[in-house]
Amino acid sequence: MQIKHFANKYKLTTDTVRYYEKEGLLTPTRQDNGYRKYDVTFEKKIKFILVLRKLGFSLQEIKQLLLLENKPVSPTCNQQTVQLFTAKIMNIEQQIHFYQQAVLSLQLVQTLMYDGKYEENKEKIALQIENMYKNLQEGRDNHETP
Repeated sequence: MQIKHFANKYKLTTDTVRYYEKEGLLTPTRQDNGYRKYDVTFEKKIKFILVLRKLGFSLQEIKQLLLLENKPVSPTCNQQTVQLFTAKIMNIEQQIHFYQQAVLSLQLVQTLMYDGKYEENKEKIALQIENMYKNLQEGRDNHETP
């Protein structure tokens, strides 16, 4: 299929598909008329890319995984993949924890605001926002690279 149909099928813009091509994630074949041709192989790749993007993988990490996929299976290749997944799992677990805490905080703020009681609970609400910000910063600090 051509780029427009391919992009529409996966709810992407043609610019995004071209960007993925520019970044080396997709390398479609060209027809005699110069049009890009996306086949089943590219459909599998774009699904892989979209799932990993949703999980928070960077394009560079996805590119690394795609490169590893094309290499012969080896202990080194396996170890690199496991390390990348381990780091991503830890990141997702921290995000889950943050969102669980955020839900509890928002529920408390909602309760504090119920029946127009914002003014009398204003300081408690501000404290909840401050705590959420602190949790957000702690999550960022845990992901800084040396």
